[in-house]
This record gives sequence, structure tokens and C-alpha cells, in this order.
Amino acid sequence: MVAIPRQADPTQGEHARWLNARARPVAGWLALSAVGGLVSGLAIIAQAGLIATIVSAAVIDGTGLLALTTAFGALAGAILARAVGDWTRLAAGDAAGKRVCRRLRMDLVDHIAAIGPVRLSGDHSAALANQALEQVDAVDGYFSRFLPQLVLAVLLPVVMLGVAFSLDWVAGLILLAALPLIPTFMALVGAGAEDRNRRQLDAMERLSGHFLDRVRGLATLRLFGRGDDAVTEVARTADAYRKRSMSPLRLAFLSSAVLEFFASVALAAAAIYIGFSLLGYFSFGPASEMTLFAGLFLLLLAPELYQPLRLLAQHYHDRAGALAAAASVAATLARPAQAVPVPRQARRNMRAAAVTLESVTAGHPGRGRVIEEANLQIKPGERIALVGPSGAGKSTLLQVMAGFIAPESGRVTVDGEPPGVPGRAAWIGQRPFLQHGTIADNILLGRPWASRIELEEAARRAGVLEFASQRPAGLDSAIGERGRGLSGGQAQRVAIARALLADTPLLLLDEPTAHLDAAAERRVLEALKRLASTGRTLVIATHHPAVRTMAHRVVIVREGHTVDASARA
Repeated sequence: MVAIPRQADPTQGEHARWLNARARPVAGWLALSAVGGLVSGLAIIAQAGLIATIVSAAVIDGTGLLALTTAFGALAGAILARAVGDWTRLAAGDAAGKRVCRRLRMDLVDHIAAIGPVRLSGDHSAALANQALEQVDAVDGYFSRFLPQLVLAVLLPVVMLGVAFSLDWVAGLILLAALPLIPTFMALVGAGAEDRNRRQLDAMERLSGHFLDRVRGLATLRLFGRGDDAVTEVARTADAYRKRSMSPLRLAFLSSAVLEFFASVALAAAAIYIGFSLLGYFSFGPASEMTLFAGLFLLLLAPELYQPLRLLAQHYHDRAGALAAAASVAATLARPAQAVPVPRQARRNMRAAAVTLESVTAGHPGRGRVIEEANLQIKPGERIALVGPSGAGKSTLLQVMAGFIAPESGRVTVDGEPPGVPGRAAWIGQRPFLQHGTIADNILLGRPWASRIELEEAARRAGVLEFASQRPAGLDSAIGERGRGLSGGQAQRVAIARALLADTPLLLLDEPTAHLDAAAERRVLEALKRLASTGRTLVIATHHPAVRTMAHRVVIVREGHTVDASARA
């Protein structure tokens, strides 16, 4: 027995409307796909009629093969038209789906960037990656297959039924009787498909995060002898996901079985009627006038009458998967963008940037306002040290300048424009982001197209060559996720080298000497001095007296709400 929800999900219509709105830019491709399918359907009707004509002429009229050359040529043309129509339907639908997915993926990635790393700190990176990859791809079938087939499932059966009624109205009624049963039972059987697909996507997100956490912590797990336990746990989680994935498949097979049953019953009934009419056992209605041409035409046409609905039933599960993915992706796109939205612009060729904060108020959810009515003017090339007690708002002030957080009120500009323009600012935090790869790969994140000479110069000025040269592969030495294999001071110097290579006019540093021992701190300070000599605008949140002496001006963040720019180094 198929379980049917007592109440339909009220958001299902919203998700469908959200998906349909995405179809507008590719309406031309979708229309071309539907036209291709319509051409293929009309070619099928012509093909059935020509086959019936050839057989009837050869069997009943005794016409020779040479006399049927024209009919065979027309049949070849119908087959070719059917092939071209099917190719057009598939190619145009595929183009529509890929364009929607590409645009949706770009919108999703841009919006995630606009939300900013601060507001995304509670989201697992694996779940976000799963949304941008797996869930966006799940939308493809809705546009490439379901929407064009929905049009064909309405038009082609009507045309074919018209042909059937013109040949024999009793046969047309038999075929018509089963027609509404197919979409009805398709909807009933697939009523819970969206919910099952949504649960499957949620499980996939959890599995992605679970696997990524274990990979990131593999060294620690091995250190404590728990590596085999982690492998067993991941295998058990993956097997649970496998079993969950079977639920939508069972539903799909059940739906197909129901559709095939009703289609087979209708075809059998039509075949019995046509056969007994040709044998003379039926005499009611037009049965006594049944000809070989009409009977064969109807028998060839009957399976094709239900084929558009069969395909729609298959693609109905593409719709369910797309609706489930739309629920997740739309929720992310609906999240307010806390970072300052800016257009994509090319990096400007400048050495320093001016920063202006006018009556800026900003905060974090759950903490309230951290910065209130902050005013600050930073000249191009100026080095500013932000000082104050922990929790005063120094990091929040840097995040506002970087464009990670949109101020609740006030105005923030970098060279007269909103912050966050790509290539305008570089960020170095207390624990810099380092990924699995080589030291050189992590430095090149600042400017991937930089030459080897530029890479080595940035590494030398940041002091990276001091420790990289002691390794056999030098800058091409491999490091693990989150800088595994490097000390804290070495990781900071790699981040400084990346900022140097990025060559941005504004550099924002958040406690770059925190959590370091004395030796590592000394080397990072030397790298910071070389960074300060480049003439770029530097804003450094710090507690370290040596960093304060490097600054042109010390800005005190007082009591977490105001900024006092009167103190000077």
C-alpha cells in the first residue's frame, strides 16, 4: 500500500513557482525542446500511418514493392524527422538545464560570498559545497526533461486521440478511458516523493560534513589510535545513506509499475476490440467497417499514445528532486546578505587605499551592537593600529572595512566605494586559511596567475623561504588541511606572503601575532615590518607593543562602542 500524506506541503507550490521563475531566461530553449518533441510525435503518427498503408496495400490490394517506393521514401523521411525531433528535444532541453544550473550556481556562490564568512561561521563548508554542486545539479532534470515533457504530455495525446477517433470512435473511447488514470495514479504514488528526496538531500549534507570532519581530523585520530574507528563510522554512515537512497528508487519503480499496468490493460482491450472486429465477431458501431489499414494504424498508434505520459512519469521524479533541492537552495538565497553587496570589478592598479567610516554602527546576532557611531579617516598608505581590550570590537571593525559585515547604519567607503570589491583588500586573521596542497599553492591563492619569480619574491619578503628552503621540495613542499605540517608562525608568514602577492591596496590584519611563541612571534614581526614598508594601507588589530610602534597612528576602541582616533604613536 502506498502511503499518502494527509495534507499537501504548502511550500511545494512556492518551490515550483521559484523554479518556474528560473525558466524565463531559457524560455526559448524550452520552447525549442517542446517543438522538437512535437515534431517527433507527429512523425510517429506519420510513421504508423505509412506502415499501415504499406502493409494494407501489399496484403489486401496486392500492390508490388516498386509501386510502394514513394511510400517507403516517405516512411524513411518520417523516421529521419523523428530522429531529428528527438535530438532537438534532448539537445535543447539539455542546453536549458545547463544554463539554469550555471546561472543558479553563480547566484548561489555570489550570495554566499555576500553573506560573508562571519555570518557563515555556523554553516558547515561541506553542506554549502553540497548545495552548490549536488543540489544545483538536481535542478537540471526539471528544466531539461520535465518541463518540455509536460507540454508534450498534454499536446501529443490529444493529437493522437483525434487520429484514433477519426479511424474508429469505439477504439478511441477505449484508449481514452485509461488516459486519465495514468496521471491520477502518478500523482498519488508520487505524492511523497518530494519529502523523501528532501530527506535524502539532508542526509547527503550530513554525510558530506561528517566525511570532511573526519578527513580534516585524520591526523589527530591516527595520533590517538582512532583511525580505524573513524573509517568504520564513515562506512556505517555511508551505508545508512545508501539504504535511505533506496526509498525514492522504490517509489519510482512502484510508480512505473502502476503506469505500465494501466497502459497494458488499455492496449490489451484495444487489441481485443480490433482483432474481433477484423474477424467479424463484433458488429456494433463502426466495428463492421474495420479495415486492415485502420486496425493496424490503431495498434501501432496505441502504445505511442501513452508514451508521453510514461516519460512524464519518469521525469516526475526529476521534479520531486528539483523541488527538494529548491527548498534548500532558495532558503540560502533568501538569507539576508550581511556583507556589503558590490559589483564584480577588476582590480585597480593602486598602491594604497583611503578608508572612511562615518557614524558606523555594527554588531553580531546574539551579541547586539559591538561598534556604535564609529568615525575614522584613514589616509592612503597610512598604518593604523587598533588597540583595546578583548571583545571591544576591533575584529568587528576590520570585518566592516573588509565588507564581511554590512553596518546597521552609517557609511563605509574604500576609495569612495563600498568595501568588498574583489582585489581591493586582503585579510589575515589569527588562524589563516590554509588548504591541502603545497606551500606555493597556498601563497598563489592571493594571485593565481602570478609568475614563479613573483611567488618567490613574496615568499622571501614574508620570511617563508627561511623555513621552506630547509625542506627537500622547498616551496613545493606539501602541507595538510589547515596548515598541518607548519607551525603557527610559519602559517602566519605564508598568509603574509599571500597578502604580498595579492598586491591589494588595503591590508587588514586581525591579531597576527596571537597564539605564537616568542621565536615565531619575532619572525612574524619581521615579516610585518617588511609588509609595512610596501606603502600599502595597513589596519592591524593588536595587543602587541611592537606592532603599535610600526603604526603611524594608534586608534583606541574604547568600551566596544566608540572609536577614539585622537591617540597617536
